[in-house]
Amino acid sequence: MARPIQRVENYTTPALVMGFVNLIWVFGVIWVVWGLPAVMLTGLAMNYAITFLERRVRNR
Repeated sequence: MARPIQRVENYTTPALVMGFVNLIWVFGVIWVVWGLPAVMLTGLAMNYAITFLERRVRNR
């Protein structure tokens, strides 16, 4: 017997907040270990990767 479809909670905001928190601590660790230039290069690489994925999804 099928159950009726119910509303579910929207976890988008908590997921984005936790993603931001994780990004901050990872950048902090990279900064402590290798310095600010490594953090900047990591951010640049992530920017290029996100842009690449965005274009790939948009072209589908």
